[in-house]
Amino acid sequence: MKLVLLGPPGAGKGTQAAMLVKKFAIPQISTGDMLRTAVSGQTPMGIKAKGYMDAGDLVPDEVVVGIVRERLQQVDCATGFILDGFPRTVPQADALKLNLVELSKELDAVISLDVDIDSLVERLTGRRSCGDCGKGFHLKFDPPGADGKCDVCSGELKQRADDQEETIRKRMAVYHQQTAPLEDYYRQAGLLIAVDGMAEITSVQQQILMALQVA
Repeated sequence: MKLVLLGPPGAGKGTQAAMLVKKFAIPQISTGDMLRTAVSGQTPMGIKAKGYMDAGDLVPDEVVVGIVRERLQQVDCATGFILDGFPRTVPQADALKLNLVELSKELDAVISLDVDIDSLVERLTGRRSCGDCGKGFHLKFDPPGADGKCDVCSGELKQRADDQEETIRKRMAVYHQQTAPLEDYYRQAGLLIAVDGMAEITSVQQQILMALQVA
């Protein structure tokens, strides 16, 4: 099963990807992981990427696409993969399509987790984690017994800097500007599976598996 997973930050892509990894025994491939692995492994594209990263520059599309191509040729991708965080733009999607053709592969589906932005902001801004043991909480959905204190070790609960409302809305704006057009791109290609990302986790899982006709 060869899949792309779309959705804004906090939509639950990681959770659903973990389910798909287990269901199909295929690797989840994220852009960040690919870059780090290529750089540490000193692959041809990894060496190019390191030059940009060391200079504090964004890694250009042609290098990112090259790293994706290197990754998709590895043995564990022989029966499939889940691309998470790539493609981010229509030009990247075009490049991915070309590379898959050259590798004699093709996507089976593109799963898009649809979310309500205001609800997503509530979901993310309410997250807290213990600074000592790392236990996670949510002020509304899974609150601690005592305000600001961890139930496990009594450590102080903290909010991630990128869970601030202003930061979240900026990230959402960037996502919709750059990545949301991919939904139309893959819809026209007949590959898009849109699911309700605000539903319960198990419900989202069932929506995905039913759409893939493997429930």
